[in-house]
Amino acid sequence: VPIHQHRKGQLVVALRGGVTCAVPDGLWMVPPQCGVWIPGGMPHSNRVTANGSVAFLFIEPQAAALPETCCTLSLTPLVRELIQALDAPDGQPGSPREQMLTALVLDEITHADTHALGVPLPHVDSGDKRLRALCEAVLREPSARTTLAAQAASVGASERTMARLFREELGLGYQQWRQQVALAHALPLISRGTPISDVAAASGYTSDSAFSAMFKTAMGQPPRYFQGHTKP
Repeated sequence: VPIHQHRKGQLVVALRGGVTCAVPDGLWMVPPQCGVWIPGGMPHSNRVTANGSVAFLFIEPQAAALPETCCTLSLTPLVRELIQALDAPDGQPGSPREQMLTALVLDEITHADTHALGVPLPHVDSGDKRLRALCEAVLREPSARTTLAAQAASVGASERTMARLFREELGLGYQQWRQQVALAHALPLISRGTPISDVAAASGYTSDSAFSAMFKTAMGQPPRYFQGHTKP
């Protein structure tokens, strides 16, 4: 879905497969059992994997105490079923049933756990252009194992300068940021059933075990948990 924006906030829910949401200062992953919250008025685009199925929940700005910035929310099976119930063919807009479902959904998502699944990027207008160019180069080729020193030299900066810019503008060290890129790249592949060895190589890891260990630490579950999942 091309870049667009809404007055209302939007919860992007992955019912099957994986979704990636791009906003001006980052990328957000929506693996199965999760949703990405996009505040109202924020430009964004969505990319869904070939096997994906997605639901969009639009929320009035004052309807719930949700964050003012993007975040990935962990959605329980109850929330996922409630969201799908709101879209049931026999649902009547404004009916008592819809009102009760809506109230329960809003209450549940305001208490949902968050995941660190975003890939922060320098803002298009105010961020350092060298840092933006380096980040975009890594995103284009996440399997490359280029060092920060080599990446910095390619954009005309020193390794020390780029390390400082990562901390100051993105709030992460370079290796932490690369890990987020690996997760963003890996999740859609995993959800399509790609062999873990291939996912590891495509994400810049030489070892399947090292990739799986990183993935489980970040996601709380091993990669196989996200293969072909439609419900927990």
